[in-house]
Formats: sequence, C-alpha cells, structure tokens
Amino acid sequence: MKIRRISAATAALAAGALVISACSGPDTASEIEEDTAVNVGWNQPFYSQNNLTSTGNATTNANVIYLTNAAFNYYDGDLALQQFSDVGTYEKVSDDPLTVKYTINEGVTWSDGTAVDAADMILYWGPQNDAFDNVEPEYDEEGNITNQDAIDAGVYFDGSSVAMTLVEEAPEVSDDGQSVTLVYSEPRSDWEISFQPSPVAAHAVAKRALGIEDAAEGKQAIIDAFANNDTEALSKISKVWNEDFNFTSLPEDEELYLSSGAYVMSEYVENQYMTLTAREDYTWGPKPKVESITIRYSEDPLASVTALQNGEVDLIQPQSSVDVIETLEGLTDSGITYEAAPEGTFEHVDLIMNNGGPFDPATYGGDAETARLVREAFLKAVPRDEIIEKLIAPLQEDATTRDSFTVVPGSPAYDDVVANNGSDAFDEVDIDGAKALLEEAGVETPIDVRFLYGKSNVRRANEYQLIAASVEQVGFNLIDGGDDNWGSLLTQTDTYDASLFGWQSTNTFALNSEANYVTGGLNNFGGYSNPDVDQWYKDMATADAETEQQLTTDIESQLYEDAFGIPIFQFPGVVAHREVLSGVSTIPLSPTIFWNYWEWEIAAADVLDGPTATEAPAEDTEE
Repeated sequence: MKIRRISAATAALAAGALVISACSGPDTASEIEEDTAVNVGWNQPFYSQNNLTSTGNATTNANVIYLTNAAFNYYDGDLALQQFSDVGTYEKVSDDPLTVKYTINEGVTWSDGTAVDAADMILYWGPQNDAFDNVEPEYDEEGNITNQDAIDAGVYFDGSSVAMTLVEEAPEVSDDGQSVTLVYSEPRSDWEISFQPSPVAAHAVAKRALGIEDAAEGKQAIIDAFANNDTEALSKISKVWNEDFNFTSLPEDEELYLSSGAYVMSEYVENQYMTLTAREDYTWGPKPKVESITIRYSEDPLASVTALQNGEVDLIQPQSSVDVIETLEGLTDSGITYEAAPEGTFEHVDLIMNNGGPFDPATYGGDAETARLVREAFLKAVPRDEIIEKLIAPLQEDATTRDSFTVVPGSPAYDDVVANNGSDAFDEVDIDGAKALLEEAGVETPIDVRFLYGKSNVRRANEYQLIAASVEQVGFNLIDGGDDNWGSLLTQTDTYDASLFGWQSTNTFALNSEANYVTGGLNNFGGYSNPDVDQWYKDMATADAETEQQLTTDIESQLYEDAFGIPIFQFPGVVAHREVLSGVSTIPLSPTIFWNYWEWEIAAADVLDGPTATEAPAEDTEE
C-alpha cells in the first residue's frame, strides 16, 4: 500500500464537480518592473522540489512549485478551472475508454534551456503508477526502515495516484516528442486535474540516476525505462526521484531546482528565507510584474504581523488568533489591510488501524468489532465543542464543528450530507457512552494512545491538552507525540496511534477525497479499508450530481460507522498586506495567496534592497 501526506491536506470543496472553463490563461504580455520585490511571510520552510513524494507533498512546497513550474491549468478567483494554453493543451480523444492527449507547446523550457516535453510528462505518470513498485518499505517501532537493502535493490517510488495507476499501459509519445496520450482503464470525472508536467526535470533525473550527460539521450532513457518496465533502470531512477530533490538550503547543483515556470530560485538560507527571481526568457504563461519574490519563514504569527508592520514583509497569511486579529485591527490606519475568512483547510483526528496499536484488530486477535468499539469510544471523547469554544469562537463568533469528512461547510451539499451521514452520534462529548463501549469491548484500561501533532503549533498544543484531559475520563492515556517534524512522520505509522493535522483543498472535484479513504489511498495513513467505500468512489467517477451527493453521504456514513476518525473545525483564516502591494487575492485552495502572483504590483519607491539573514524570522509548521 502506498500512502502520501498533504500537509495542508486535501478535502473536496463541494460534493459536485465544478463546471470547467476552457478559456486561455491570463495576460502574458505584462512587463516586469525592474528592481521590484515582494516579501511574503510564510509559516514553514520549503524542503522539497518534488511534491509528488509522501513527505514532499506539502503546502509550503506547493507554493514554490506553483511559482516555478509550468502547468496545464489553474483555479481562478471564482474557483473556475482555467487552462494555461500558452504552456500546452489537452484534449479528450475518447470517452470509452477515457483517452486524453496532452501537448506541451514548443518553446517551453527548463531554466537551463532544455525543452520541457514528453519525458517530463512520463515522469509524472510513471512514479505515481503503483504497478512499477516491486518492494515496499518496512519500519521498526522508531520509524526506521528495516529493509533498506531491498529498497535499494528494488523499485519503490514514494508517490502514488489513483488516476495515474489507472493508466495501465505506457502513454503513447508523439513523433515530435511534445505530446503523450493517456488511456485510462476506468472513467475519471477529474481527469483534467489528474495530470501535469513533472515538478522535477527528466533529464536531471536521468543524469543523476543513469549517468547520462546528454539531455536528449537522458530523456529517451526515462521514457524507455517506464515503457519497458526496466527494473534495473527504474531502481536507480526511483532512488533519485525519492531522495535527491529534498533540500533546506540552495543546492550547489542547479539541476535540483530547475524551473519551468515564471520564477527560479536564486537564494535560499535555511530556516530563514528563499528568494525567487523572474526568468528573463519566460514567455509561456502569466508574465509577472515584480522581479523577485522573497518568502520569509516565521513560526510565530505575531512576529509575522510585526514584520508586516515594520515593512520587512508585504504579505502574510498567519495562523489566526485573537492577538493577531486585534493587532492587525490596530494597524489599519497605518497602511495595512487585512481580511478574515474561513480557509479551505479543516482540522481532524485520524486513527491508525494497522500498526498493532489500540485501534488495530490485530491487537485483539483479529477481532475487527472490538477494535471498532475502541475507536468509537475514543472519538466520542474528543471534545470538539470545547475546542471550538476556547480556541476558534474567539476568532469567528459563528464557528461550529465541521461534521463532514469531504464537504466544506457552506457548500450546497453540506447540510443534506451532514443530516444523513451519522455525524450526530458525535455531536457532543459522551463520556458515559464511551465507557459503555469499552465495557462492551471487554478491553482493560488505561489504554495507551500515542498522539502525533505539531508541537510548536500553539493551537495544536492546546488542542492536544483538551483532548488528553477528556479521553482520560474514559480510560485512554494519551502519550504526547508532539513533534515539529510531524509531517514526515505521518507515513511511519508504527510510531503513533492517532494524529491531529489539517487537510487543505487542492481542487473542487468530489473525487479529490478519494485518496484519503480508499484502500491503499495515498493519504490513507491509517490503513483503513472498506470494499463498499472503494466501490462507491469508483461509481462516483461517472455519477451525475444527484447520485454523487448520495454516494458522498454513503461514504461518510460508513466512515462514521467504522470510526475512521473525526473532523473538528474549518480553519479561521486571515490575510494581511501592506497597501503598497496591489493585486492581492486569495482562494480557499492551494496555493491560496499565491494563485494570482502575476497580478501583484508594488510601489517601486517602496522596494526593499533584499533580505538578509539577520532580518529573517524563524520557521513554523502550521497547516
């Protein structure tokens, strides 16, 4: 089973698929204003150029990759999907079987001048197609891989996609090397957002993995390795793909951070700041108006506000708090604008069902019902209302619990889904009911539960304390597993039994939640498996809106019945910027405030000379 994290991880914005627009991308003729720079405050340092891997697929990486990589499409301010037609085109050739042709336009290049082409598209499909893997990592109790020799000798790509795995045959590559044609074994309603050019360059991977210096030769070697299922070559390719593109400061080898988009990395000081500089040769997408963007990292939301007040940053999206809102309100007369609104991210607790822990049937001799009763008892004791009252309501007076795993509050289907998904069984903390479930299960207490969360995140630390105090009344002993590296630990499920983090929406399709809940899903960390849920997601691929909503309700009812986990709240959000920066907008999808970077303009007279290490604040891990 392959599983993958999304730090601000995924959850569908609505139960129904969005109507797709096929118009061209934004204006590409705008001119860069010389010596202009925008400084953005963010809460977690970038750490991987490859956001398709289990640890690399995080919001902080996605932001940078959005600025530096070519893509076929994007979501606009109205959450309508738009094509970047200057990058390339895609066309559905057939519905039966679903066949789609993707073409990269000539002239689209990596920042070293090498063309972006079919090889770079193959490198998106192949590593996420589970069929190429012939070995899986195994972990000890500390989360260390115990079969490293087998991993090194075999093929294991640390990434997965349900859609790409359905493309069972190697995509057909056109004679000119600019197009690939994908044939799906099953329909996919979300096919338009299932495929992109690779975030890492095929010729760079070939050079590092296969020792091929010539770019054209290397590209062909990548295509051939997947087409022929060449285990020897794929073993080397997978190791490079998994590991080489992770870094926390600017690498000496520029091939590790090649850009196919508007900006390219020019400076990166670990835990402090990253500067991206506009490419002079960029002509195939939205032309930015500012010459450089510097992302400064700060773990403290109030420090971000102070940096905004002092002019050290121009734009921030910090974790909302009473102090943050009050401080920003006091700055509105000094050239600071802010807006508070719910984000596309929601907080949730998930339980691990396959690690030999308290929620795993194996712990009870394979008795699935006993494990389910223990899980349900734990979830009934999670104090969601208390968390809302003490931590969220002070930021958003009308805040309520989120009661859907897949549908965002306020979307058209939310009320109907919640009314019928069984979430009412968890409306309030039920200590007596939870105790009765444990008694029915015949399980002795106390029950140790290792709990993973972001330790430096103040709100999450407070949530942990509230949850620990509540579940203790039932007989659960929460073991503090708070860790600032929680994101990279999510796949190491031998090290924890329950987790607390957020999923952020990446698209508007109902199938967006599939990877969280299907057997072997890339975000299904807990090992949950239910054949009905698997089938309902398959049915959803071709369902109309009415059927899709019913399938969503069926899926959620089963998740509650199986005590998969529990949603808690929708994130209260805040975006603030200096008035000298115009064009700022945000959407409740990744990449939020970065989505329209080409519209940013800053008063030239207010441009900073550039970041320095002493000016830059520290990192954060909020999401």
